[in-house]
Amino acid sequence: MNAIIIEDEAIVARELLKKIGEVAPDIRIQSTLSSLKTAKTWLKENAEPDLIFMDVQLSDGISFELFQSFSLQCPVIFTTAFNEYAIQAFKSNGVDYLLKPVNKDDLKNAIDKCRRLAQTKQPVSIDIATLLAAFAPGGLRQIGAKEKFIVNFRNTLLPIKTVDIAYFVREQLIYLCTFDNQRHILDYETLEEIEEALNTGKFYRVNRQYIVNENAIKSVHTHPTGKLTLQLTNQPTVSLDISREKAPSFKKWLDS
Repeated sequence: MNAIIIEDEAIVARELLKKIGEVAPDIRIQSTLSSLKTAKTWLKENAEPDLIFMDVQLSDGISFELFQSFSLQCPVIFTTAFNEYAIQAFKSNGVDYLLKPVNKDDLKNAIDKCRRLAQTKQPVSIDIATLLAAFAPGGLRQIGAKEKFIVNFRNTLLPIKTVDIAYFVREQLIYLCTFDNQRHILDYETLEEIEEALNTGKFYRVNRQYIVNENAIKSVHTHPTGKLTLQLTNQPTVSLDISREKAPSFKKWLDS
């Protein structure tokens, strides 16, 4: 199969290229394109590939705009930092997605799915209007976001507004911590459940232990290794590390 990668983060593109080579060595990457502009130029000048790996948010726009300019028939695998709950909007025929940082098993499964689609010559079918509305600035903040969490405090059920939550943390149990440093146990078993209840417009899964509200981030320290360290507004003694692999998607989320 011939394929192209559309990704504006060079580190992420290199990692994806490496993982594709490991799980599907028969796929030939014809080009790695870093923007909507270069992608449009490439698609005008070349035959449509058999498969496209496409980041959702590029430096010069939303990649869905390509479907307005070209009648793409090949399968597409989107790569995105948005969680599964938010990106239900673009589950459509001929399309799959991968969460960043890309897991090799998930990558292999997505490629296998697209091979089957390519063999049946099933065309891509995407609701462009819905996608562009969902991923426009502020769009994801309006998609099914949970507005409050119910906690048990001294035998009383209390609603805690999501906007008042600074972060969620998994220790032996899962807690939410508000901006005024109230700490409550939640009746959730995994942070993945909380991610689905939230949306990644306002919250980001920093690592296996923390989900952080964007308004709780006081500063971001960069390291020569590429990793990041966050300081929180209401927890000056707490430092949260973001891996080198996840750093590009975090910076893109923070800047959106």
